[in-house]
Parts: sequence; structure tokens; C-alpha cells
Amino acid sequence: MSARPLSPLFRQFVDDELLRAPMLFDQVLDGVIGGAGRQLAGLKGSQRNAVGDMLHSVQAQRARLVDYFMHSLREQVQSELTRRVSPDTGAHAGPTAARPQVLALVDEEEVAVEVELSHAIEGIKSTAEYELRELQTFVAAMFGDLDMAQDHNPFRPATYARATWVAAQALPLSRGHQIAFMRECAMPLAQLLRTGYAASTSRLESQGVEPAAYRTLILPSGSRRGGRSVLSTYSPDLHRISETMPAPLDTQHGTHLVAVPPPAPRTGAMPLERWTDVARGTTQRADRQAIELVSRLFEAMIADRRVPQDVTLLISRLHGPAMRLAIRDRSLLDHDRHPLWRYINQLVFIAEMTPHGGDPERLALLRTAQATIDQLASEAVQHTGLYRWAWDHLQGFLDKRMQRRLATLASQVGALQKSELKLKDSRRDAAPSTLNGPLDAHQLDTVPAEFIDSGVTPAQSVSAAEAWLAALDTGDWARMFLQGRWLQAQLLWRGEQGEYLLFGDGASDETWAVRSRALALMHSHGLVKTLRVRSIVGSAAQRVQQDVAAETAA
Repeated sequence: MSARPLSPLFRQFVDDELLRAPMLFDQVLDGVIGGAGRQLAGLKGSQRNAVGDMLHSVQAQRARLVDYFMHSLREQVQSELTRRVSPDTGAHAGPTAARPQVLALVDEEEVAVEVELSHAIEGIKSTAEYELRELQTFVAAMFGDLDMAQDHNPFRPATYARATWVAAQALPLSRGHQIAFMRECAMPLAQLLRTGYAASTSRLESQGVEPAAYRTLILPSGSRRGGRSVLSTYSPDLHRISETMPAPLDTQHGTHLVAVPPPAPRTGAMPLERWTDVARGTTQRADRQAIELVSRLFEAMIADRRVPQDVTLLISRLHGPAMRLAIRDRSLLDHDRHPLWRYINQLVFIAEMTPHGGDPERLALLRTAQATIDQLASEAVQHTGLYRWAWDHLQGFLDKRMQRRLATLASQVGALQKSELKLKDSRRDAAPSTLNGPLDAHQLDTVPAEFIDSGVTPAQSVSAAEAWLAALDTGDWARMFLQGRWLQAQLLWRGEQGEYLLFGDGASDETWAVRSRALALMHSHGLVKTLRVRSIVGSAAQRVQQDVAAETAA
């Protein structure tokens, strides 16, 4: 299925932005030269020499820097446009085992680059947050996405930041000088993009483009944005919530009370079995309350937009069996760690870690889950043991999937094991850092300056990173900032010597071998964190609790 063709107006917008980009980056270079030049008077010795070398090189290589920046910018934008107009070939991809496996090595120097990239991206998002949001609404309108379902702007902060780093590599200097140049570019780039985004919005408005709606806008993660609480660790007291449920049926007259209508099911979701149909066979008020609570929980989970659409269809199949289980097993309401709730939470989590579309990995997960749920739904007598089996079956599928992936990486793992032994035997002879000279201490400092300013000591930061690294286990998922973008990766293997950890991308076949010191550095800078299973059931329980409180108050 092909994406919607790009409109002539959008193509003109892209051409206009690319036409103005060389002047924008030339102004960034002016800011770098002016800012670094002002610093020289306060520097001494080697630091003064290092900054002076960088300034001299920037002035001498100015045209080359702009050329590198523009080449990267055009390449990234063209890749984005190609992705939008090309057919989705995911459904026709070959078996996972037949795909080529690519292994990238990540050490401390690579992380130093990622730190500067992430700072530049967040700096742009923070400085130009309002202007970026405005532009996103106009660009979405050109795609006909009036509800802002996704960000269609190809000129995102990350795009400019990555192009700036490519330009930095045009400097014929050490990696440390290049990183210092990247840092000096960050603030001028953010300020100029703030003006540039605003000017782009004005041009689109003058061309008659009507902005899309703001109500479902996905905001960038800048520091100017207020924080939002995420319902991820809520542990509901389902028994207490159940006691607040109205009695579904009047046993004397055989009629049921009128309840607030459930939210409309998402497109494609199966019709939910009504709690009244199940409750008619019960005589205990507590049972009827439990049935209604379970029904409302499923209604809330299915209405949760964070749950992938294809998983919603599977969850809806468990609605009827879960209500019947509530009558036989009151432990269903003990907490959200019941095997049924654990199964649902884990299924949603793994689906979020798996490629979307017709990727074979996702199709295999959905087929396995569907077969399991069909078996559960066909059982005439519902009991907790069924859902323990379902949980174990899902875990077995995930274990086998990880083992298959490791089997395709056997040669890479063998090479990493040999490399670990060499590192252990010859630490003193290790190659020197290419960050070079006085810049090394600043770039590879485990503790960023922001931590020191906030009262967090270097010892505390190092201790926290080491504790996190020690707790990281094979099979864990992490959110990581690598190669200029955030991704979700699974720890597939860690070396016996503790030097290398092998991560696999959840959305592709890419893998990264990360040095333990580099990973600790990433953690200290907030570029990696462990992902935990979010309690979709807990979030649903809180929404049900709020709805019941509102009904009672009314």
C-alpha cells in the first residue's frame, strides 16, 4: 500500500527550506566564530591553543563545512520523502534468519559524540518549542492530517543536529576539536532555527495553508514544556474499586440498573460481551460487582490509544473469559500481577518493542498470541491455571526468538569474546583516545556539568551508573540514544569479562556492541535507561476509579 503522494505545496516548502539552509548554517558559523573568539581572552595555555586551532580551521574550511552540512541535510530530507512515497514492503520481507546482520561498535568516544548530539537536539527543541509546534500544524495540514496523528515535518531538530555533526567532521582536526565545534554550534543553531521555523510558518500562512488542530498535537521534549505524569507503575486496589461498583442487577425484579455507556470501541475492535449477560447467572452482589469492574477494565484498555491497534483486537477476545473468571477466582482482583493481567501487560509491551506493519517478527508474535487467546476463549471452565500457561507460553516464545537472533550473531559474539580477552590482557597497551589533548578530560568526564550544578556529586553519579549497569540483565529492554536517534534495544549478550554488551534494535536487525564504560557514560548523561513493562491494566483501573467517582458525585 502506497503512502499519500506529496502535494506540490509541500514540495515547494521543502525546496524553499533547502534553498535557505546554506545561509542559515553560514550564520551559525558566524556565531561560532564570534562566541569562541570571545572565550579566548579568558583561556590559558593548552585550552587557548585548542580553541584557537578550532577557530582557525573553521575560518579556513568555511565553504567545506557548509557543503558537508547541505549534503547531509539533503540526504536526510530525501530519505524522509522517499519513505513517505514508497510502498510499504514490510509485508514482503524475507525470513528474519535470512537478513544480513550488521554489528556496530560503540565506545566512549562514540558516546561523547552522542552526548553532544542529544544536547544540540534538546537545545533546539527547548529554544524553538513554540515555533516548532506551530510549524508542525501547518506541515500536517499539507498532508491532510488535521488531527496531528504524527509529525510530518522533515526539518526536525534531529535532522539539523545530525547535519551539523557531519559538517564538524569536515574539520581536519582531532575528534575532540570536532566535538568542541559541535558544542559551539548548538546555541546559535537553536536561536536561528527558532527564527527560521517562525518564518516558515509565516510563509505557509501567506500561501493560504490552514493549520491542523492542536488538540492531539504531540509535543517535543524540550525543557520549556511542562511535565506530564505517566501511568506506568500504578498498582490498583481492585477489590476496593469493585466495592464501589453499582449492583448491576436488581435480583427481585430481574432488571438491570442503567450504567454510563462504555466508550466507543476502536475501529476494528470486536464487540465486547456485556456484563449483564454474564451477571444474570449470579446470585451474589459481590460477584456482579466484580463482573462489572472487569468489564469496565477491558473497555478502558481497549480505548487506550497507547495500545497498538492489532493488539487491541486480541485483548478484546479475552473480555468474556475474564468476566467468567472473576466469578470463579476472586484473586483476579487481588492486584495487577494476576497471570491474566501480567499476560496482557507483557503482550502490549512486547508489541511496542516489535517492528510495526507486516514485519515477520510482528506477524509471528501476533500469530502466537492469537492461537493462545483462541485456546483460552474456547475453555468452558475458566481458571487461573489457564493464564499461567498463557504467560509461560509467551515467555517461551520470546526466549526462543532471542536465541534465534543470537544464533545469527554467533560469529560476532565469538569476535567480541576474543576482543574482551585481548582488552583484559593488554589494557596498558590500549590505543589512545582520538579526542586528543586537554579536550579529553571534558569530553569523557563521566559526570556532566549539569549534575554538579544540581548538587549531584561525581561519586554519586558514578555509583548510580555502576549500580544500574550491574542490575542490567540479558533480555532487558532499554531506551537508548545512538547514532543521533532514540531507539529501543534489547540486551542480547554480555561478555564474561564485562567489557562488551551486545544490544539488538527492536525495530530492525541492527546490533550494537557497547563498551561497559561507554554505557555507564551514557547512563550518566541520561542517554540510556531500562524499560519496564507498563501496567496497562493499572492505568485502566485508575480511569475506571475516576469514572465511578464522577458517577457517584453526579
